[in-house]
Amino acid sequence: MITLLPFEEADFDRFKSWIKSPEELLQFAGPYFSFPVTDEQLKKYIDDPKRRPYKIVSTETQNVIGHCELNFERSIPRLSRILIADNTERNKGYGKKTINAMLKLLFVDNTYDQADLNVYDWNTNAIKCYEGVGFQINEGATTETSIGNETWKGLNMQITKSNWLAKTQ
Repeated sequence: MITLLPFEEADFDRFKSWIKSPEELLQFAGPYFSFPVTDEQLKKYIDDPKRRPYKIVSTETQNVIGHCELNFERSIPRLSRILIADNTERNKGYGKKTINAMLKLLFVDNTYDQADLNVYDWNTNAIKCYEGVGFQINEGATTETSIGNETWKGLNMQITKSNWLAKTQ
C-alpha cells in the first residue's frame, strides 16, 4: 500500500537526486522544470496554488518511493509528474495504487467528474497502468516535444468518475 503526503522543502534533495538527465526530467515532468532542477524551481512549484504535489510513501517500509501532482490549472484536473523513483519498487503495482489514490482525492474527496493526464507514446508500461485504472486515450489530443535530435509524441488520456468507479468495484 501507499499513502500520499504533501511534498515539502525537506523533500527537495531527494527529488533532485532522482533526475539524472534532461530526458528523464522531460519524461517525468514534461517541460515544467529545466535541468538540472534547482531549489528555486521547486520552491516556486510548491508555492503554486494551482498545483498539489505529493510524495508517495510505502506504508510497509515508510520510505518515500515517488512523486505525483494534482494540477488544477484548467477546468479538468490533471494528474501530473507521476514517478515511482526507485527502480527496485517499479512493477510492484505502486503506480496503479498511486493513480487510484489520486483519483480518490478528486472523485471521492472532491466533486470532480473527470480527470486527464499526458504520457509519451513510447512509455508503454505507464500507458498500460493508466488503462488498467480506466483511462482511455483521447485520440484528438496529441502533442510533439523535441528533445535533442528526437521528437516525442505525447498522448492525452482521460477518465470519468463513473468509469473509475466501475473499475474499482
